[in-house]
Amino acid sequence: MADKTLKVTLNKSLNGRLKSHKACVAGLGLRKIRQSSLVEDTPSVRGMINKVSYMVSVEEVKA
Repeated sequence: MADKTLKVTLNKSLNGRLKSHKACVAGLGLRKIRQSSLVEDTPSVRGMINKVSYMVSVEEVKA
């Protein structure tokens, strides 16, 4: 499962969000709006994405 890659893009601002949600976004490697990051498809990454799904968009990248 870890051989897949996901492209995660931040779509909404971090202002006024919960600390745990800001930490999840930082853990995904995102800082600015419309910034994208490539991350491995692991259960822990999926959990972070699910927690902040209202702020990010996800695409599966073909390797």
